[in-house]
Amino acid sequence: MAVFFYQATDQKGKFVEGDIEAPDLRMAIEKVRKLRYYPIKITADQPAKQSGIRFKIPGLELFQGIPKREILHFTQQLSTLVTSGLTLDRSLSITVNLTQHERAREIFADVQKRVHSGSTFSEALAVHPKAFTKLYISMIRAGEAGGVLNIVLERLSTFLEATQDMKNKILTSLSYPIFLLVIGGGAVVFLLTIVVPKFNMIFEGMESRMPLITSILLKFSDFVTHYWWAFLIGLALTCIGFFKYIRSEEGKPRWDAFLLGLPVFGDLIRKIEVSRFARTMATLQNSGVPVLQALAIVRSIINNSVIAKSIDSLHSAIKGGQGMSRPLQKAGVFPPLAVHMIVVGEETGALDDMLVKVANTFDKEVDNALKRAVGLIGPILIFLLGLWVLFIVVSVLWGIISVNDIAF
Repeated sequence: MAVFFYQATDQKGKFVEGDIEAPDLRMAIEKVRKLRYYPIKITADQPAKQSGIRFKIPGLELFQGIPKREILHFTQQLSTLVTSGLTLDRSLSITVNLTQHERAREIFADVQKRVHSGSTFSEALAVHPKAFTKLYISMIRAGEAGGVLNIVLERLSTFLEATQDMKNKILTSLSYPIFLLVIGGGAVVFLLTIVVPKFNMIFEGMESRMPLITSILLKFSDFVTHYWWAFLIGLALTCIGFFKYIRSEEGKPRWDAFLLGLPVFGDLIRKIEVSRFARTMATLQNSGVPVLQALAIVRSIINNSVIAKSIDSLHSAIKGGQGMSRPLQKAGVFPPLAVHMIVVGEETGALDDMLVKVANTFDKEVDNALKRAVGLIGPILIFLLGLWVLFIVVSVLWGIISVNDIAF
């Protein structure tokens, strides 16, 4: 028998928590319900106790963001409570008590306070645009207007969970290449700053007989060893200039077009954006958000400017009375499979359902594309790091051979 920690509300809406023994999670949920409680969260992990000592710097909270998982947990818990029949005000109050992240709790408490004072839920959320996106606020507003806030919260939970899963898959897939880059880069830095300088004694006074490749290596090693701070500053300035350029109005379209043209990686980026477009559009449409407003929201969350531009043409076409599939075909940015599925959805009158299928299909495609991309990144990094090590070894050996006048 395992011990499960549960958080729930009773029939009067009072928050309760405790432990319960059960063989598995399903039986734990049933036992909590038999106690006439509405379960909010049931887990085998005991809640971490927070320290009573907290350090808070005045004004620092302005720069603190809220982790996306806190918004996800907030939405999931709120959906469960509202669906259970509790009022929004009471549900928000309970959710605030369940939140452990300090900055998130402050924002959620402010939302609850505004709702309690008579503001609508969407108006209270709009006060915190850094925490709640336009998509989130628009869906809540549509749910309030249609009287289906509980359904919208459930759809939002599903959408946020799917989005978080996608991000986790990408980050997990990138962990190995990053690890490889750190270890390999550290090995190269070690050779340049520790090993190579020891050969200076051998080559001292031999500049005239030293091969060019060895001379370049020793000068570069000396620069990195003695002027590493200048090297880091130059690298930082280069990175800042590069990122500033690819975010500018002139540089971003060129960079995004370059990324889409890359083998393997361009296909991966395209599929990620298509999945994001389809799932967001379907969620907004199912929640009652007008199509033109939904397109504007989708446009704001698309990262690639080339694909976002096709959304602009789609917006103009739909505003002129056309469908969605023809403008997408003309743009030539979306994969043919996605366009074909949207065409079928429009012809059958089930576009919302088809958009969900497009998102699910391309989520699987993203998994496969990620595996191919990661499988390609590893060998590329190993090859590039191998070239660096080979350059160092050949330069040193060639210098030693030349200095000792050993004939080839």
